[in-house]
Amino acid sequence: MPDLAQPSSNLPATKIASVKLAGLSEFSNLELAQALLERLTITSCDWHRLKSNRKVRARELSAAALVFLLKDLPEEGLVRLQQAAGWLDRSVSAPPCPTHGHHDMGEVSSPTSSSTGEPANL
Repeated sequence: MPDLAQPSSNLPATKIASVKLAGLSEFSNLELAQALLERLTITSCDWHRLKSNRKVRARELSAAALVFLLKDLPEEGLVRLQQAAGWLDRSVSAPPCPTHGHHDMGEVSSPTSSSTGEPANL
């Protein structure tokens, strides 16, 4: 059996991609969207560094919108899509950090994530 992690000249790249995608068929669309959102969610470790990165924020919010849409919550999905568009068209920006100017530096988390890593309100 060929090692699919290392492309060989005997196995075309499209064949490798289709084999990898076939493994995803065991997951529901919602599970795949949630996995994507988990991957794209800004962690508390990266929050200060990435909170103003427009592309990162738009990706995270778009993935959250997809999860809401797959959960049949179109109103929530639309809100996230509008927020994502706002990041891209520069009509929104990151609010100031609530802990700046405070001596007690408690844990700061992304407004789209909770301690479980799940997006807020999902």
